[in-house]
Amino acid sequence: MSKSNGLSAMDVDEEKQIGPKFQINVLQLLKSAQMQHGLRHSDYARYRKYCTARLRRLYKSLKFLHGRGKFTRRSITEATVIDVRYLHIVLYMAERAWSHAMEKRQLPDGPNGKQRIYLLGRLRKAVKWATLFTQLCSVRGDSRTSLEAEAYASYMKGTLMFEQDKNWQTALVNFKNARAVYEELGKYGTVENQVLCRERVDELEPSIRYCLHKVGESKLQTSELLDIGKMEGPALDLFQTKLEAVMEEARQQQAATMTEFNWLGRRFPISNAKTRVSILKAQELEKELHSPAADSLPSEKRLAMFDKIFSAYHDARSCIRNDLATAGNAENVKDDLTGLDKAVSAVLGQRTIERNQLLVTVAKSKFRKQNDKGEKVTKPEELVRLYDLLIQNTTDLSDLVSSARDRSPEEVAFAEEYILKGSAFRAERCFYLAKSYSLVGKRTEAYALFCHTRSLADAALQTLSKTNNSEKALVEELKALIENCRSSSCIEHATGIMEEEKIPERLSKGVSSISLNGDKKVEKFLIDTLDDYASALGEPGSKTVPRIEKFPPAFQSVACSPIVLDIAYNSIEFPSLENRMKKEKKGLLSRFWG
Repeated sequence: MSKSNGLSAMDVDEEKQIGPKFQINVLQLLKSAQMQHGLRHSDYARYRKYCTARLRRLYKSLKFLHGRGKFTRRSITEATVIDVRYLHIVLYMAERAWSHAMEKRQLPDGPNGKQRIYLLGRLRKAVKWATLFTQLCSVRGDSRTSLEAEAYASYMKGTLMFEQDKNWQTALVNFKNARAVYEELGKYGTVENQVLCRERVDELEPSIRYCLHKVGESKLQTSELLDIGKMEGPALDLFQTKLEAVMEEARQQQAATMTEFNWLGRRFPISNAKTRVSILKAQELEKELHSPAADSLPSEKRLAMFDKIFSAYHDARSCIRNDLATAGNAENVKDDLTGLDKAVSAVLGQRTIERNQLLVTVAKSKFRKQNDKGEKVTKPEELVRLYDLLIQNTTDLSDLVSSARDRSPEEVAFAEEYILKGSAFRAERCFYLAKSYSLVGKRTEAYALFCHTRSLADAALQTLSKTNNSEKALVEELKALIENCRSSSCIEHATGIMEEEKIPERLSKGVSSISLNGDKKVEKFLIDTLDDYASALGEPGSKTVPRIEKFPPAFQSVACSPIVLDIAYNSIEFPSLENRMKKEKKGLLSRFWG
């Protein structure tokens, strides 16, 4: 018993000398700070400013300032850490240096020579502070905090090696160490912490596979790296920049063998290397966009892919037009470049129509969910505007293809196909224009437009049936549109008759409610009926004005000040004041002549 008491006393003395053990959920703390202060949208400048402000608050709260005037840094050692906030200082110093390096990495044209040197310097600072954080946590932190600190330092070291493009084996070892720690920590603790650890393991996996690829221990092809670069997260931003650089090199190697651009049976030679790379990049994105896996992607990501395709084709067109400006008098070269420019512009027009069709699909899905609460519904006018864009796109594309003198049969068929699509888009536009008239109660106009839509759709369907290459999707859309027009026109006709039958009834009610006294309907506002549970906002989706309070407020009568008539003034006899008045002195001559 005495022996156990002696051991406990020794433990107490040791605890007093070393100090208490601190606990920090490093991954949870950093993930929360990153998502709340910029890294949800990859805004590293905002996150760096947050780290700076956070450090300033920690310094002031601990009174751990570095002197006034001349700056003298105070070092943080194991003896200094008497509060958990000292560990936070070291951690946020590492985060600030890392976010500054990532900010330089995200420059529009990439970091130049000096900026890259500065970037590597900031990453070395991050590794330095992360290593110090690991040393302090091994002494002043509990076992879990020490493990998380080691994983954090391993990730920082691997990131530095990854950016330096050397020591891939060392980077691989550090990334694997961090993954092993997070895999182990993901088995214990709260559910939220387990989820965060598994997410970090998933974020580290692409970097590990890339290092294996560079070391030569993996048979992964360069084109297959795109599949592991689709994940998102702060730990993957450096990997994605490396992946883009690798894919650019692969495109340049593949573009060296690309000599022609095929379009509608014609072959256009490509001599400029930049043009080849841009066209090749656009074609790779098109393959990814039209793959079966892309159908399951959300519309936002598909629209982002369209934007990348447009950017690549615009770069190709700018290169082609620069070559045209410097071609001189070489007619053959000019003809080839003009044909290539026309082909690229036509493909760009096709992708623009596909993008606008995707926007129409999204708008239609929201238009059909008009009764769902909490969602922004699509108005018919928005669909009319989108179909206006599609009609203009098809007209421009067909005019572009039809502008040549010697057109091939493929070009003629291509122009006729898009003219037919334009007629189908006109029918769809007319349908939603009728819907907009129907919503505002104009039954006659809506009925006439529905009938006109039906005639346009019938004409387009007949023309489509005569062509050999009829599109099944377009045929089904036109048939569904004809059925909708038939039902909608019947509904509008019936509704118009019902409203016309109710006109005499409404007139009789209106005449019976006429009063010579001029009584007006008193509107009740929310401020006057606070004890009732009646709604003052009207029906959801209606355009009625909320009845909260009457504004501007009505005029109120104000009592006037009393009018006072001073009639006593005329009856008052005032005393004489002549004896108090100053008398004028008269001279000698004034005595004789008054």
